Amino acid sequence: MVRILFFEPRIPQNTGNAIRLAAVTGAELHLVEPLGFDLSEPKLRRAGLDYHDLAHVEVHPDLAAAWAAFGDARVLAFTTRADTVYTDVAYRPDDVLLFGPEPTGLPEEVLADPRVADRVRIPMLAGRRSLNLTSSASIAVYEAWRQLGFTGA
Repeated sequence: MVRILFFEPRIPQNTGNAIRLAAVTGAELHLVEPLGFDLSEPKLRRAGLDYHDLAHVEVHPDLAAAWAAFGDARVLAFTTRADTVYTDVAYRPDDVLLFGPEPTGLPEEVLADPRVADRVRIPMLAGRRSLNLTSSASIAVYEAWRQLGFTGA
């Protein structure tokens, strides 16, 4: 199943919800430090409910360490600054779905990293800034899982 990568997440409830997303889909959740919260924070624990033990979560000290953990996997960066729509991607089981921090999104230096194979967007109405971080990740993960035949469900 695909891997979710949150680059420097700031809001504990979003990461707690992403832990739940990882647990129910089999996706791995990877977090790049610095985090905007402590992993033992009650808001994160509450949002993740009792799914923490059912999810695969890894924390990386920086983006270079995350890249090293993924080997040659394809990295798809989700951003409002993209032409490719998430439904136009043919997802692979080892893809890395990269999302930026709330509220800024991925910085240009991350988007320009040679490991990023493509920039991908989720369509929204004009004049809207962005979706919630875990809502975006959920949309992408479920599209990837659908394309992969809901393996394991």
